[in-house]
Amino acid sequence: MKNTIAERIFDFLKDFPPFNILEKDQLFEIASNIKVTYLEKNNFIFKQEAQPHNCFYVVKDGAIGLYRTMGEDQILVDICDEGDLFGLRPIIQNDHYLMSAKANEESIIYAIPVEILQEIIKTNTKAHKYLIASFSSNIKTPYAVTSNSNLFANVDSLEKTNTFSEVQTAKFSKNPITCVPSATIKEAANIMSSNRVGSILIVEDKKPIGIITDKDLRLKIATGLFSIEEKVGTIMSFPVITFPAKITIAEAQIAMIKYKITHLCITKDGTPDSELIGILSEHDIVVLHGNNPSVLIKELKRAKNVASLKYIREKTSALLNSYIEQNIPISFISKIISEITDAITIKAIELSLDEMEIQPPVKFGWLALGSQGRKEQLLITDQDNALVFEDVFNEDYHKTKDYFLKLSKKITDKLHTVGFEYCPSKMMASNPKWCLSLSEWKSQFKNWITKPSEKSIMMCTIFFDYNLVYGDSNLVRKMSKSIFKSIKSYEIFLNFLGKNALVNPPPLGFFRQFLVESDGAHKDQFDLKSRAFMPLIDAARLLILSHNVKNKNNTIERFEKLAKLEPQNKDLYFSCIDAFKILLRYRTEQGIKHNDSGRFIELNNLNKSEKLKLKGCFKPIKDIQELLNIRYNLAQMM
Repeated sequence: MKNTIAERIFDFLKDFPPFNILEKDQLFEIASNIKVTYLEKNNFIFKQEAQPHNCFYVVKDGAIGLYRTMGEDQILVDICDEGDLFGLRPIIQNDHYLMSAKANEESIIYAIPVEILQEIIKTNTKAHKYLIASFSSNIKTPYAVTSNSNLFANVDSLEKTNTFSEVQTAKFSKNPITCVPSATIKEAANIMSSNRVGSILIVEDKKPIGIITDKDLRLKIATGLFSIEEKVGTIMSFPVITFPAKITIAEAQIAMIKYKITHLCITKDGTPDSELIGILSEHDIVVLHGNNPSVLIKELKRAKNVASLKYIREKTSALLNSYIEQNIPISFISKIISEITDAITIKAIELSLDEMEIQPPVKFGWLALGSQGRKEQLLITDQDNALVFEDVFNEDYHKTKDYFLKLSKKITDKLHTVGFEYCPSKMMASNPKWCLSLSEWKSQFKNWITKPSEKSIMMCTIFFDYNLVYGDSNLVRKMSKSIFKSIKSYEIFLNFLGKNALVNPPPLGFFRQFLVESDGAHKDQFDLKSRAFMPLIDAARLLILSHNVKNKNNTIERFEKLAKLEPQNKDLYFSCIDAFKILLRYRTEQGIKHNDSGRFIELNNLNKSEKLKLKGCFKPIKDIQELLNIRYNLAQMM
């Protein structure tokens, strides 16, 4: 005979974490042993300091308020609604309840026996982690180093799993074919032929100093540029790019894209100065992970017009969709898409330079700003870029600037054709304001820093996240040095930057309700960028600047560096990283789904699991803002 009540409970629970990750028979066992309780308004389920029950609870209908007694006052801490868990202490810590639970309205709750779930979570680690995370979000110090709990232990359980991993070690050939520097090209070619390989490493004192591939033989020997009787050193590529044996697939792919190579040398300590132990080829990576973006990079290198760039950008979007569907780690996706975007930009610059009547009169650098500058741009957004050129004599200034403005216009037009819209605020190198000499940029940054205003602080949040995409790196180093020098001479600037980081309050209201837009075109929608992303981005930028750390623009990398610099706060910073990853994936998914930037969300379209996942990201935002408030004494500036 069917247990219809148990089936109805099963159907309800299966849509909510952690029940949605249990095996079917496990969930049905729970549903068959649940006690259903009806509560009138103001009835207590348990009270603060009471002994824990032998069960915990799930809200079926209604609302349960969690209250903390402070003297004679009852302080409302949280409200649990449909699908929310509460009363978890008997599972995690068999201790007195720290809060009271009372029905704020007529409610139906499910009481789940602790014994049954304890048996299940012994073999279901994801469910165990989720329960710990739910419990830890209500304890006093969720980021304490001594706590075994982790606010984001539910990250894996709330996302689909995938066999691919950022930390999966790449398999490389442990018997690389080698020759000595004194060998001739003919001898090296014979060794390659007899071993049926497409490359040979040149080794001296067991250390790799160069590499010859089939491509070198085709382009340099078959064409008659060099004699086959010459030494291998005349045509070998050097220096080689080396990594340690524990190189991951992600690291290998990114390195090959970045350096535009097809082979990596594996050495004992990962440096060129240690013994060669293997070689990893692009073919090895293709075998390990078939969807290889290196193919797109090769197409970019062959591209001869803007139409080709647009086609590759569209293929990149398809690659992004595929990665998201496969649930590949978002950090890896971000790095890959960023490298391809940079490569598209570089090709647009090269095509534009070819169209100019003369070569650049002086050295210059093309800077990506904003999300592209932080290497966090996954969806196609509008352009944010700038140009810096070498200082020239006054009489040559206007002629030089006109040249770079003309070049910048060609570049931004091509990027627009590719799919990157013009910036509505004209934050582009084609704008004379953002096409400046090195001295002008130094002066501009100094003025923003030493004369902070609402507008100048906003400019700093945009321009401080620059990344050199093309051109002279020495110019950018001088710019960075000048910025840090100005900050050091006017340290109160960091306080103004901190005040700006608190402009957007934590994304939840008092009763854990999402703060939505109150008017305008996006009324009643949730602004994911302003209320969730920017507080984390702004905090990471401010804190990394305060430590005088250069060349760390990516938000995740900034928090990773901060965790090392401030070990006392590392748990908070790691939780910020987890939150940022979840938010980045979610915004990308929403952008793909709605064919937009993914910035504004219709909350009515979110299911319970999605809302829980987003709410779990908001506590680190609140706590990182509290840290800034205390550290920079921002209450006095409000």
